[in-house]
Amino acid sequence: MTSPPGEVTVPEVVEPSIIGPTWRRGPDGRFVLPEYTLGWQALAWTATYLQHHVGAPWKYTPEQARLTLWWYALDPVTNRFLWRDGVLQRLKGWGKDPVKATWAAFEFVGPCRFDRIADEGNEWSVPAGQPLGAQHPAAWVQIAAVSQDQTRNTMTLFPSIFTKRAIEEFRIDLGKEIIYADKGRARIEAVTSSPRALEGGRPTFVSMGETHHWVESNSGHEMAAVIERNATKSADGQARTLADTNAYEPGEDSVAERTREAFEATEAGRAADTGLFYDSLEAPKEALLTEEWIEPTLRAVRGDSVWLDIERLKASVLDVRNPPSRSRRFWFNQITAAEDAFLAPYEWDACPHEGIVLAGGDELVLFFDGSKSDDATGLVGCRLVDGLVVQLGVWQRPAGWPENRPWRVPREEVDGVVEQVFARYKPLAFFADPGAGQDDADGERYWDGFIDSWAQRYGKRLKLRAVTSGPRAHAVLWDMRDPRNQQTFTEGVDRFYRDVLERQLTHDGSRELRRHVGNARRRTNRWGYTIGKEHRESARKVDLAVCAIGARMLRRMVLNSPTWTKRSTARGKGRVVVLR
Repeated sequence: MTSPPGEVTVPEVVEPSIIGPTWRRGPDGRFVLPEYTLGWQALAWTATYLQHHVGAPWKYTPEQARLTLWWYALDPVTNRFLWRDGVLQRLKGWGKDPVKATWAAFEFVGPCRFDRIADEGNEWSVPAGQPLGAQHPAAWVQIAAVSQDQTRNTMTLFPSIFTKRAIEEFRIDLGKEIIYADKGRARIEAVTSSPRALEGGRPTFVSMGETHHWVESNSGHEMAAVIERNATKSADGQARTLADTNAYEPGEDSVAERTREAFEATEAGRAADTGLFYDSLEAPKEALLTEEWIEPTLRAVRGDSVWLDIERLKASVLDVRNPPSRSRRFWFNQITAAEDAFLAPYEWDACPHEGIVLAGGDELVLFFDGSKSDDATGLVGCRLVDGLVVQLGVWQRPAGWPENRPWRVPREEVDGVVEQVFARYKPLAFFADPGAGQDDADGERYWDGFIDSWAQRYGKRLKLRAVTSGPRAHAVLWDMRDPRNQQTFTEGVDRFYRDVLERQLTHDGSRELRRHVGNARRRTNRWGYTIGKEHRESARKVDLAVCAIGARMLRRMVLNSPTWTKRSTARGKGRVVVLR
């Protein structure tokens, strides 16, 4: 099969991008399996006590069976689980809910903890030398999500997957939100985003559903942190958490995104290996959303989920009403930025950012973007000598802040940070955009008074003034509503973008700055394109990205200024290079 001239040739069989052990093959072409695993008993137990429907014993697909074997792999020396926590990432419709329901059932009343080594002819037909398990004496399984609808997807499966034998033998009492067994000694419960209510529990297994939806605004990060702490303090040290997710949207800062970043940092040797199991089957980067590519790509990434209708999925991908980035995330299981994204997170991450820090006395420039309450307020610096971008401060409404309680950026706190920066470093220029917010008391803009104060305190130290002449001359105030400033900033946006792609920019690795850069969307104006939020009411802030662009822009202005040229010449430099 071939593509039109100029396009990538479509192979007859698309090879997916594989993360994790499930689809790995050895030199002999056979799938690699763990050497020592409780998974063999899990396969036997689920076939005995679980069902697809009445009369049909549970049977995993080969892919799901291999996942089970790997998830329950043990260390042959300590007989402890190899994996402390895990992530199962697959395309939408793959069947994550049924699989995690069977594992939750095994953790609930199955032999899920190491007991002894199997011998020949054991009752479970487990290969000799493999581990055999015993039921946990006080199993406490949690099905966690940030909404009841998400927990319901899994909880509604239990009444149908337990066989009559299982219900009678383990004395299972099926409830809608809590399921008990063995007269209350074991339970499965659904929990949603109430971190304080979860604090202090000792679950033995937690299934975390759709963690691409777990974000700061719905307390997803706090909930994930509580779950991790609870699992860590389990009595036998063997409690584990398993997350399932679709491909997340970059820049949303979901739990899924942070977990993937942690996994990649470990793989690259930048972080310690803490026992994270990550398994994903994704479309290759070269896969296109064309008719020639779609079908073989879908067949590759669906794995064994043959129940997915390829023709129906293909129609969805080709439907022009569905954004390409959404089709790639849902059906190609690819992590991709939105079409109008300013920069993809991986592009930002590719810039040098490890081990680069400011030192006391460094010469730098500062850019400030002010807000009153809705948007974030940010302060970013850029070092003169090498262009290092550093986040110096960010202030925004705390997650979960009640809508009926007013919140404003703490100006005195911001002022204190500015004072510390001037005390520790040598700022040579400081531009501050006051924003459009009005103060309820006197009608002046929220930041005008502080910006005037900064000009009075630090103006004589600055080598470049924001407005050099006229009735509005000012050392610091740089109003981005001024068309001339808009044009200058637009030019800075383009240069910033090219610097990132060419790896000519260094930054401090700030997570919040990275998130704001990932949130930024391209917005056209009469001079080219600038950046903005995805829409006016969006909770995804971009203000630090504005500050970073402004700081890099300001550095070029200083280096191209007559004052800097004279200083460079006086210091004996051979020539002056003008930065465009």
